[in-house]
Amino acid sequence: MTQNIYDDSGFFEGYSQLPRSVHGLAAAPEWPSLRAQLPELKGLRVLDLGCGFGWFCRWAREQGAASVHGVDVSERMLERARAETADPAVTYERADLESFTIAPGSIDLAYSSLAFHYIRDLAGLFARLHAGLAPGGRFVFSVEHPLFTAPSRPGWVADKDGKRTWPLDGYLYEGPRVTDWLAPGVVKQHRTVATYLSLLTQAGFTLGWIDEWGPDAAQIAERPDWAAERDRPPFLLIACHRGG
Repeated sequence: MTQNIYDDSGFFEGYSQLPRSVHGLAAAPEWPSLRAQLPELKGLRVLDLGCGFGWFCRWAREQGAASVHGVDVSERMLERARAETADPAVTYERADLESFTIAPGSIDLAYSSLAFHYIRDLAGLFARLHAGLAPGGRFVFSVEHPLFTAPSRPGWVADKDGKRTWPLDGYLYEGPRVTDWLAPGVVKQHRTVATYLSLLTQAGFTLGWIDEWGPDAAQIAERPDWAAERDRPPFLLIACHRGG
């Protein structure tokens, strides 16, 4: 079973104070890039894997999606999502993505934001997603970039002159990484970029777009503290589809 760190009281309190938790999609710097890869949502059946507070679910419905189903392992996250959603076409379910099942051909768009680096059996999930998508269905998601998940001790290191660098070790040794982020003992699953792409193609997906996301000049002008993210991309963004 996936570690349910989001129901840890200390983690949840810290996560709830992050800008993207308070302000939603508009506060997620990678959102414009992901949004540009989404199809026209009018009339689509949408699945959000790792839906959290339901920000994307509500947005997709506002764009005309016929139905939106959000899935998350955290009851705390879903409790808030349900409290902030007043639309019967948006539904939520508590489930572990390691074993979550999807009826064949039941969805037109699968979306996920920063959830899959917690999943051990990603090959199994991708296979179930491929079967669950209707022919031509789209799959758009983000994960923490493998350069972010690989280090045994993640965090910027400054030399005597104040120059900051990002440490990298164990990149090709895939598997769990235990870090202290908002709470001690958070378990993430490290994979290389090549493995993410291979798992998708093995599941039958056709790759359409990949972005090792970093802030652009306009974003850095607005938020100078994001400039360091150009030295080490924090997110890997991928869009693909099931053949017709």
